[in-house]
Amino acid sequence: MHASAQGTNAGSAGLDRSILHVQVILDHLGFAPGVLDGRPGKSLTAALKGFQEARGLKISGAIDKPTLQALYPYRAMRPTKTLALTDAILAGPYINPLPKDPAEQAKLPQLGYRNAMEKLAEMFHTRPEVLVELNSKETRLAPGTKVVFPNALPVSRDYDAKLPEAWRKTLNDLNVDATQPQGAKVVVDKSDGVLRVLDKNGKLVAQFVATMGSEHDPLPIGKWTIKGASYNPPFHYNPDLFWDAKDDSKAAKLPPGPNGPVGVIWLDLSKPHYGIHGTPSPETIGRAESHGCIRLTNWDAARLSMMVKPGTPAVFQE
Repeated sequence: MHASAQGTNAGSAGLDRSILHVQVILDHLGFAPGVLDGRPGKSLTAALKGFQEARGLKISGAIDKPTLQALYPYRAMRPTKTLALTDAILAGPYINPLPKDPAEQAKLPQLGYRNAMEKLAEMFHTRPEVLVELNSKETRLAPGTKVVFPNALPVSRDYDAKLPEAWRKTLNDLNVDATQPQGAKVVVDKSDGVLRVLDKNGKLVAQFVATMGSEHDPLPIGKWTIKGASYNPPFHYNPDLFWDAKDDSKAAKLPPGPNGPVGVIWLDLSKPHYGIHGTPSPETIGRAESHGCIRLTNWDAARLSMMVKPGTPAVFQE
């Protein structure tokens, strides 16, 4: 089992299974801690604060005693699952190497995963390095091999039959639960780097760690609405909209795929050229800058799409 060279350093502290257990439960409950890696950090702190707010607990951002008591009823949701690999799970097509130049990407049939390792990591809301930690470098990615994964498995895969078949497959591949709370409003707060979903009573029902804006493309503060969703969208690359584009860059239509610039989904906003979308690099969420849009992990963006509908207000604030 070889980690993708594209991944980030797993960190010297190592994976803590008790922290992973907390992350897994929070992920299932809709208070997304980013990648499931068994490590403390700003994403887990943000997720804990959201969960604590929703449960009326003191907001500490720590795994304290009241928080553990609130998580206790979900303890049967074990931190890991051991599954036998199948042909379907390992199926590509894979694109490796994946060119960085938009003009070269435009020539590809899709911007798919580089390899099975990258696909498996995204399926289970983690990083390739974490899979190596939970297993070993000698683990063979072949049908029949038993592999330990973070427990991102959904309770229900009964997706709305009205959704396009290809999108239902994407939801299934990303282990997104078919049952999600319904949001009446989305609030993106630059001060704490999260996207909140509120129900019709103003109660916090879900929260996702997000990347939002940059020095060059600041978050568009104001009141907007979500216009609709594009599932597995192509991406219209326009170098005029990218401050970091090369001088000789040409406009290009990039094919869809999880490794495309907006990942597996684009939620269009009433502000032109802005949206809430996925990412090809889940480990950077909450850490890297964006081109003004709101970027979530692919699995969180897909989950958010099931919580909102066209016309849902989206408030962006500092």
